[in-house]
Amino acid sequence: MNFAVSEARVPAWDLPTRMFHWMLVVLVVSAWISFEFSEEIGDARLKWHRWNGLAVLTLVVWRILWGVSGPTNARFSHFVRGPAAVMDYARDLVRGTPRRFLGHNPLGALMVLALLACVGAIGSLGLFAVEHNDLATGPLYRLAGNEVAKVATSWHRFLFEPVLIALVALHIVANVLYGFVKKEPLIPAMITGSKPPGVYEDVPPLAPPLSRPLLRAFLCLAAATLLVFGGILAMGGRLP
Repeated sequence: MNFAVSEARVPAWDLPTRMFHWMLVVLVVSAWISFEFSEEIGDARLKWHRWNGLAVLTLVVWRILWGVSGPTNARFSHFVRGPAAVMDYARDLVRGTPRRFLGHNPLGALMVLALLACVGAIGSLGLFAVEHNDLATGPLYRLAGNEVAKVATSWHRFLFEPVLIALVALHIVANVLYGFVKKEPLIPAMITGSKPPGVYEDVPPLAPPLSRPLLRAFLCLAAATLLVFGGILAMGGRLP
């Protein structure tokens, strides 16, 4: 069912979701820089890279919590759809039939899940990894042992390059094409939090606004931090 929205600007993304998106972008770029140029910046033990990885894991856990307790458009139950809906949307996209979503469209939802899964897997494998001639080890390296750590390290690298880089490139290209071809300002919307008026299929039902969203987001962040760092320490791990 389509819903017409006539306000000057339509709220699409809440502030915590937008902050998560851009912070994750910064941390992924930082992860690459802190590894590729570790010698140049005098960080042979990859301390920056390892703290960066823990921050990424915390963000991913936060997004999962926010996807359950956040506002409607941020909830997985609202934008993740089944295979039939994804196929229908893909077919209409190929046919050039215009369908607009205020939040993630069915294909975009798959990309969100793929990126979260990939980044989460990279961060989790990094907990057991060993790098730079055994100078840098993940917080849970001792639990894995050297042989398992080497396997984890291999997958850690592979999932970043080429898998994550390919997903990010596809994500960027898709967003740019949507902006130019379908005239949907997806990237500006993730900055401003709003979209132009129009007909959208996924306008959230009328409901009371989320109570104290920033406080709720902070509590989710505190819980995510506790789960990541507390979990590592509870398993006998060492922080960088």
